Amino acid sequence: MGGVIVALSERQRDILRRVVEVYVAAGQPVGSKTLVERAGLDISSSTVRNELAELERLGLLTHPHTSAGRIPTEAGYRIYVEELLSGPQPRPGEFSLGLPVARAEVEEALQATTEMLSQVTRLLAIVSAPPIQAATVHHVEVLLLQPSLVMVVVITSTGGVTNLRYSFSEPVDPGLVMWTAEYLNERLAGARIGSRAVKIAFDDPSLSARERAFLLVIRNAFEQAADEDRRLFVGGTAGLLDDMRAEEIGAYRTLMEALEKRAALLDVLAQRLDPRSSFARVGNNIDQPGIAEVALVGATYGIAHQTLGAVSILGPMRMDYEKALSAVRSAAHELSRFVEEAYSDD
Repeated sequence: MGGVIVALSERQRDILRRVVEVYVAAGQPVGSKTLVERAGLDISSSTVRNELAELERLGLLTHPHTSAGRIPTEAGYRIYVEELLSGPQPRPGEFSLGLPVARAEVEEALQATTEMLSQVTRLLAIVSAPPIQAATVHHVEVLLLQPSLVMVVVITSTGGVTNLRYSFSEPVDPGLVMWTAEYLNERLAGARIGSRAVKIAFDDPSLSARERAFLLVIRNAFEQAADEDRRLFVGGTAGLLDDMRAEEIGAYRTLMEALEKRAALLDVLAQRLDPRSSFARVGNNIDQPGIAEVALVGATYGIAHQTLGAVSILGPMRMDYEKALSAVRSAAHELSRFVEEAYSDD
């Protein structure tokens, strides 16, 4: 996330961190007395009051209405989150997807991840699917619908389905259609969409002119599959409003609107796909029109030398960032292990 350039003393950073944590936990403005008593600060209330006033002057805290307590501003949350991201990252904890790895498809794992994440954090969980180019060919169907009409269906390991129809000027030999289905499944099952293996299958010099001409016509079914948009898997929408506070209605409305702008969310996540790491965007830092007043916390997943997608949490700015980061890191680690095995035969 973009850096917030504010020079703070160690004591100010400590007080800001404690204000954020107490406010996130209690949902009430935080005063100097609360900080001294609840957060265990070993300095006087008057010193804390002075520091709170300075943090407010710097735009990192504010106080609602006439309350003496402070709450973090968007900038305050950003500094807090940047400190979390820059600190040492603990080893990812256990995160069971509850799936039989040997039989499950990647699509099932992505949906299971969103469901588990939303249960753990009680926030909106979003996982971006691998680009279709990273998927493998699961099955190919070539069907003769009418004497001159052929349909080609390409099913990928991530659950993507592309089907196209091709009209020919003359009737098509049913034997050629049957051969094509058998040939493509034999040559391409398990091959990465968009890989050299796919190109070689269509350009094999041992093919007859008739076979090559037919394959040339239907080849763009695979090209279109490789160009399909990335997809989002979402979990937690049912319980989204359970813990809503009155002052957060705007943020939750934004969350619901964000779900309708999946392309914008995909853009945000795609910006964080390289290098593989955890990340956070707070408020306007998300940098997408219409998506503000919320925070996005995530971590990327993938195989050895390729990032495939992101596991993320979307919620109001008053969220437990430490818990959210821990959850997405653990989920991304487990999802990386899953896809590594799923793609290992490619």
